[in-house]
Amino acid sequence: MTKPARQRRLGALPLLIRPITRTMPWVTLISGCLAGLAFLAIMARVADSSHSPITQGTVHLAFLPCVAALAFVIRAPFRPLTQATPVPAWVTPAGHLLLAAPVLAATCWALLRIMVQTNPPHPLAGPPAAYPVIAQLAGWSAVAVAAAACVDRSRYADLGGAIAAPVAFAAIALTWYLPVTARFLVDPPATARGVTVAWYCAATAALILTGAALRDRWHRYTRRRFASGKQA
Repeated sequence: MTKPARQRRLGALPLLIRPITRTMPWVTLISGCLAGLAFLAIMARVADSSHSPITQGTVHLAFLPCVAALAFVIRAPFRPLTQATPVPAWVTPAGHLLLAAPVLAATCWALLRIMVQTNPPHPLAGPPAAYPVIAQLAGWSAVAVAAAACVDRSRYADLGGAIAAPVAFAAIALTWYLPVTARFLVDPPATARGVTVAWYCAATAALILTGAALRDRWHRYTRRRFASGKQA
């Protein structure tokens, strides 16, 4: 890429802030986060009435609506049109991810706060470790984003999150219940440190796959097969 072309791209980035913000599916993302918080708040009220603490498994269930909402964030509207602009087409979904990250981080923090408040301090045992839960939620989010990015570069891109969310749930369920993966990704039988390292490695691999999918220039509406048939 020449220097003038690179300068044109960098100069166009500030102009994209407003359209990226306007095309961001805020309603879907915030609705998913609020649904998870409402579920955990109800479970906290039930746990307070029954004098039983909230487990990390309940926090995992509360985060599933956020994962489902995140699957709709990566969708790049009008991608065939944006491919003709000086700015790369992956800028829009990447901007959506940057906007969604603080919302997900705040939701994760709120979920952990609710869990800690329902777990009274014990003189003989400390509070449950939070860093494995954070790693697991980050890994789940990365898996959902990778699934959505791959679907967006296929012929089923119009369905987007409707396919990516079930695929992400299936991948999470397989890693959670298969004995082969549960040894490394579930605490117990794995240790808290091992779970943290394993899920961050999975998140890194998923983000690498996401980057490769976002930079894919394949035009899914090209009908080369029919064109070659007509020529024949």
